[in-house]
Amino acid sequence: MAEAIYDAMGSVLTRWTMGSAAAPAAAVWSAELGAEPAEAELRLLALSGQFLGVAVTAEPPELRVLPDIPALALPTVPEALRPLVHRILNAFKETQRKTELLDFLAARGWTTHPAEWMPTANDEDAPDVYAPWRDWAGIAASNCVVRRQAGDRLTADNWEDFWPAARKVALTELRRRDPEVARAVLEAKLASENADVRLPLLSLLATGLSEADIPFLEGIAANDRAPKVKALAASLLARLSRGPTVGEDIAELAGFFSVKMKGLLRRSRVIQFENVKTPAQMHRRAALLESADIASLARALMLTPQELVDAWNWDVDRQADAALVGLVARTGTDSLVAQTAEAASQCNASAFLATLTPRLVPGQRSELAEKVLRTRGFSFDVAKTIAGGTARLENPMTAPAGTALLAALRRDDAKPSDELTELFALGLIASRAAARQALERLNGAGLLQGDPRLDMLRLNAALDDNGAEP
Repeated sequence: MAEAIYDAMGSVLTRWTMGSAAAPAAAVWSAELGAEPAEAELRLLALSGQFLGVAVTAEPPELRVLPDIPALALPTVPEALRPLVHRILNAFKETQRKTELLDFLAARGWTTHPAEWMPTANDEDAPDVYAPWRDWAGIAASNCVVRRQAGDRLTADNWEDFWPAARKVALTELRRRDPEVARAVLEAKLASENADVRLPLLSLLATGLSEADIPFLEGIAANDRAPKVKALAASLLARLSRGPTVGEDIAELAGFFSVKMKGLLRRSRVIQFENVKTPAQMHRRAALLESADIASLARALMLTPQELVDAWNWDVDRQADAALVGLVARTGTDSLVAQTAEAASQCNASAFLATLTPRLVPGQRSELAEKVLRTRGFSFDVAKTIAGGTARLENPMTAPAGTALLAALRRDDAKPSDELTELFALGLIASRAAARQALERLNGAGLLQGDPRLDMLRLNAALDDNGAEP
């Protein structure tokens, strides 16, 4: 039957190409086409289209049965709030804002429903709670046989039994619980991974970093194939005061600074900036600061890193302020990062706090965000950049940013799309009680309860806070 239809289709297509009626040439379908000529052409068109569609469609590949999407350690948001989460996720295209929302939900003890958001295997910024979904996405995108998900503690022997995201989470937990064992696992397996995998795995050593890690890090810094991995190892070594030996570059860099004494009764040291009168000199200083480490620079100035930060002359040279903040963030100890953030928050250098905050724990980040909101008059968006999605600030509307927000919304020329960024940031950083208070203030200022700009605040106010305090 099929061969007869094939034979007939040649004549049918030829007639149609020439603009002639083709039904008389399709005798094989004469019964189905009927006697009325125009109707027969339409029926022939439908039948031939279906036949050719079936004939040219490739045979589907063998169907593959994927494992069920695994359950996460945290529950999905309540059913009633899913539409709100869906709308917020779709309102912003930027990956950073979606990550902030995911961090917010995880901090409150919730996760998204998979119909609203699913990570890809490479979503490194997704909170750790989504690691099973990242690995599921990796399984779905690959042709690999599903490996056994080991339930035991990660070891060098069962390394391959873990999919990448679960392996990273397991290694993170192992590093927190037993730093020595975690490093030993890395020493055995790191070299077998590619550079894109080695880099985030090596960064896990920042947790519990100690002098016991020095030999391993020195080997990586000297022998790894990837410059970015070597640079990370050097950065971790610098945090352990094992930066480059004081040499010509450090001596040259130290020449851009001098240590003076100030005060009549309470004498204290202050850093004075030297030799930056020309663009070439400023460029050279910046280049040297990018390659230096804070401990070596402090030694060259005959100070400790803590004394160097104490003596720093903030707000005189913003380029130098930014360079110092970057230098401390890259090579300073955790305590020095906290000290520098505290110092910078008291002056205009607080604009550079976002460089330091990734090195701080959530509680420290929230305290800094609260401080710059109250004392520096920063916007909610800047505070959100400092605190991330895990803050729970009380009464943020009483800060200058709240006053500025209400004034902007009450302007005669205010548009329905104005202040979207500020309102989203406010919704992220406020506590649940503060979100409810903010909604009342904003409704009183004339914003409708259904205004989509208030979605993040509404989600915050409606979502139970089941998370741990930062």
